[in-house]
Amino acid sequence: MKKKILILSGGISKERLISLDTGLQVAKELKKNKYKVRISEPDINLSKIIKKFKPDIIFNALHGQFGEDGYIQTILENYKIPYTHSGVVASSIAMDKEISKKIFIRNKISTPKFFIYEYNEKNPDLMKKINKFLKFPVVVKPLNEGSSVNVFICNKKNIFKTLNSIKNYKKVMIEEFIGGREIQVAIMGNTKLGAIELRPKRKFYDYKAKYSSKAKTQHIIPVDLTKNKLNEILNIAYKAHRVIGCNGVTRSDFKFYRKKFYLLEINTQPGMTKLSLVPEIAAYKGISFIKLIEWILKDASAKR
Repeated sequence: MKKKILILSGGISKERLISLDTGLQVAKELKKNKYKVRISEPDINLSKIIKKFKPDIIFNALHGQFGEDGYIQTILENYKIPYTHSGVVASSIAMDKEISKKIFIRNKISTPKFFIYEYNEKNPDLMKKINKFLKFPVVVKPLNEGSSVNVFICNKKNIFKTLNSIKNYKKVMIEEFIGGREIQVAIMGNTKLGAIELRPKRKFYDYKAKYSSKAKTQHIIPVDLTKNKLNEILNIAYKAHRVIGCNGVTRSDFKFYRKKFYLLEINTQPGMTKLSLVPEIAAYKGISFIKLIEWILKDASAKR
């Protein structure tokens, strides 16, 4: 008998629409394969829905804050029901760009140089600090957002205007800009699933490039790398997956510049939409969408 799956999607983050899409795509595929499925928002009705539906597994299709930062995972732990993807600690660490980058550095994983800009402090020497440690252009990004939400490439002319436009974050990361190629790697448990290269028509692989078919981002698979270089990037992604303590499927985002890989971040809950990369990598490796979902469900059950 097929298991009952409760899919959590939507939520209150800036990635709500992507989460809803992921939830719908997963639900559609599970229903096609005779699973009993229910979709729920992670709101005050969640306990009632769980009590009434009695799911065997909870598929966490939430993205962004409160969905993949350890918050909902802490709540789900109380229900004693297996849930997909990483647990509380790994989710929290991976979502926090400052902490995760410090762990990368400690484990000798190359990542762009950075410092934290706090709005409640006086920063009269910001330009001097950037020129000394990073050089322009720089990348400005929130510490706890995904899908490239509010990520900007800045030069001397627009740095202060950009910082002022996102000051509600209280503090942000200012990071070294690395040019070169955009390559993403999927890890599936202990399997180095594969890599895909992205060639955005836009300035970089931002939110629109990720989720709008009109952006016409090229997805290139297999990636044009030597066997040694491909193994190198797969090994780095696997190492990051392990040192953060991740479960299930993760996607690591890299820049490849002057024969060197730079890990930007690791995503513990990659999207499952029509434009998502992990299903595309899996399909190239002969793993259908339903087989990928079923593997994620099985991995969740194995954690209990």
